[in-house]
Amino acid sequence: MPAQPDQPRFAPADMPRASNGATSGGIDLGGTKIEARLFDAQMQTLDTRRLPTPAEDFTAFVKASAAQVRWLEETSGLGAALPVGIGLPGLIDPESGLGFAANIPITGHNLPAALAEALGRPVPLLNDCQAFALSEAHGGAGTGARRVIGLIMGTGIGAGLAQDGRAGYRANGSAVEIGHIGLPAHALQELRDRLGVDLALRDCGCGRRGCFETCLSGPGLSWLARQYLGAELEPADLAQRAGDGERAAEVVLQIWAHLAGELLLTLQLAHDPDCIVLGGGLSQIPGVELRLAAALERVRLGSMRAPKIAIAQHGDSSGARGAALHALAQARDV
Repeated sequence: MPAQPDQPRFAPADMPRASNGATSGGIDLGGTKIEARLFDAQMQTLDTRRLPTPAEDFTAFVKASAAQVRWLEETSGLGAALPVGIGLPGLIDPESGLGFAANIPITGHNLPAALAEALGRPVPLLNDCQAFALSEAHGGAGTGARRVIGLIMGTGIGAGLAQDGRAGYRANGSAVEIGHIGLPAHALQELRDRLGVDLALRDCGCGRRGCFETCLSGPGLSWLARQYLGAELEPADLAQRAGDGERAAEVVLQIWAHLAGELLLTLQLAHDPDCIVLGGGLSQIPGVELRLAAALERVRLGSMRAPKIAIAQHGDSSGARGAALHALAQARDV
């Protein structure tokens, strides 16, 4: 099908194109599923397949991942000529190839080498937060911005960076690990002075204490609800109660937004993005982008212009979509 005027072509005309329109494949590799998506030149999904993630055994994990790459190659009809990328949590050290992750069995293993041996060719790998940012920078909520931060607020807090349409360089192959920066003391003091809320510092899964993630993730927001309301509500329930006019629930969201404003300011001071795109479960809170834009405005430094804050447009497909875009970029460089 020819490209429509409002559907830009993401795969250049000189890239391989199958008879079914396929031009690239992407894999979103997570703790519970390995999802493969086949894309056309407009980055529309042509086909998709999911396999469960072997959570404990590295050999089985590599076998399942390689099977998804082969499925994409075969389904496209292009074979090994199909650009395929993989987005995954954690990090792959660019020098040693050794991985580190909490929820997939790659820690201490050389995943790039193992996949290359299984497939007979290397496959580009990208942190999943980086893939999310790249996806939203191309035909998503960050379209037109030169520097896009993709901020995922869900079970954890993480971010990715896309610069001039490319996944931003990361010396350690990591995401923008904003969730593991410590909560600022002045923000906690302001909560005590303004709302009478004295938040204790919590242990974080990273081994540190008092990280942003401990209060701003989905479980962190539920913990804030317990501290203020005496009940550990799910974020959706808390947002519903606030939307229904319950003052105490609204105050919990104000506490969360107060701390989130500091996180956004940290992102702006460190990376100065044009656009921050929100993903993850907490991005579904009604009006969250307006709430966070107001929170950033309250702490904005001097005359710095605030970045656009928007909700992700590509949802569940962003991980695989960004991985495929990364693979296309790598193929163009060859």
